[in-house]
Amino acid sequence: MTRETHTRATRVLCLLAVATVIPVATAAERPHVVFVLADDMGYGDLRPFNPDSRLVLPRLESLAADGMRFTDAHAAGPLCHMSRYGLMTGEYPWRIDVSVWPDTPVIAEGRETIASVAAAAGYRTAMVGKWHCGFRERGYDRPLPGGPVDRGFDSFFGMRASTDIPPYFYIRGRRAVLPPTGDVGGSDGTEEGLAKIQGRFIRAGKIAPDVRLEDVIGDFTDEAVAVIERHAAADAGDEPLFLYLAYTAPHTPWLPSEEFVGASGVGGYGDFAMTVDHEVGRVLDALDRAGIADDTLVIFSSDNGPVWYDADVERTGHDSAGPLRGMKGDIWEAGHRMPLLMRWPGRIAAGSASDRLVCFTDFLATFASLWGVATGPEAGPDSVDFSDVLLGERASSQTTERRTELVLRGGSAPLFGVRDGRWKLIDGLGSGGFSKPNRIRPRPGMPAGQLYDLRQDLGETVNLFGSRPDVVARLTEILDRAQGPEGE
Repeated sequence: MTRETHTRATRVLCLLAVATVIPVATAAERPHVVFVLADDMGYGDLRPFNPDSRLVLPRLESLAADGMRFTDAHAAGPLCHMSRYGLMTGEYPWRIDVSVWPDTPVIAEGRETIASVAAAAGYRTAMVGKWHCGFRERGYDRPLPGGPVDRGFDSFFGMRASTDIPPYFYIRGRRAVLPPTGDVGGSDGTEEGLAKIQGRFIRAGKIAPDVRLEDVIGDFTDEAVAVIERHAAADAGDEPLFLYLAYTAPHTPWLPSEEFVGASGVGGYGDFAMTVDHEVGRVLDALDRAGIADDTLVIFSSDNGPVWYDADVERTGHDSAGPLRGMKGDIWEAGHRMPLLMRWPGRIAAGSASDRLVCFTDFLATFASLWGVATGPEAGPDSVDFSDVLLGERASSQTTERRTELVLRGGSAPLFGVRDGRWKLIDGLGSGGFSKPNRIRPRPGMPAGQLYDLRQDLGETVNLFGSRPDVVARLTEILDRAQGPEGE
């Protein structure tokens, strides 16, 4: 037995102690899975969600045409690290302190993740791209434990965070490929006539000699394609592939490929979004070449909303938030309602849509159900199975609890938002995030919070807080119950 085989066997045995495979999933319910996560892409960027979008993103639009679009899907939080923690663990990120990520793993050791559930179901697991859930950082010439390969993935190639947060270096497994020994200067969007955190915004810091920020998403695609090709070439038997590909785009700095500079008509952001579309297309083409596209569940979404101001809409004629209010960081819908596309040939009807309320935290329970894996009692406390949407009539005999409630927190001001069906309550005034003002202290005669009927008012324009005290009371009770006796 090789060292790699022994390590993998030991890890799977440990996983089986908390996640036992139940022989209920057929091979048809164990497709290869490629989960692609964009960074800061808005709900309004894709024409299947916003017919008024000025962006032409043909490969992503083809996913919508060939699969299902979810119109009420939400990130676990309106910022990168919040969103990714919820996706990995099935737990709302406001339940823990995710702010420790710069030098501490956010996901606790032994915690079940979508990757560990996949491994327990017999998948080969790989991650490529932006982690943003923390490593134990004690110098970049030392191992970096607590990352993807310690949280369920067999392999990892990527970066610790965004390409505007230094230090900038690649990580393979638990080690820096090359330590960040060089220097890169900072810049911001004001140099381009944009908001400070737009354009080629980057924080000054250390950078590794093998990293060119312009090439990062292409390098991630190269690695993802290599993972697919190696898996297809190997004698994997019944071992399917679970690939999580997390891009750092179109997050700042906006660094589109040369062939897309000026192509979108929406400036650097639009050009960068077109670059993302192209890179996703390279991954889809790799699945075709490998002969596994028809046996692969492809998932595409974004981690949170865009950094897009009213001035950007006026300047470009394009609204990255579409019909939604706000932007990245906000408790308003544009901060966390995400474009979600899923393609599974022969299972998911082409050109279909679902208005099911879905949160990123739900993928853990959904994958576990789909693959026939029983998770531990502490796993995915905020995860609700929506596999019936994917399986259609074949799930009619299964009892699946539908998500009707959702509790999220703003990215900067401590405002909570709670959904109950059509209604949304925000427990204060302001955006809770990047939009100004992010927090307003109520004056006499002002409502203490915000209440919106999203079925009638998706743009959150009419505050019904004062006219529907019954709904406010019911949603407040839901929020209090979710937070528990200790509050947040």
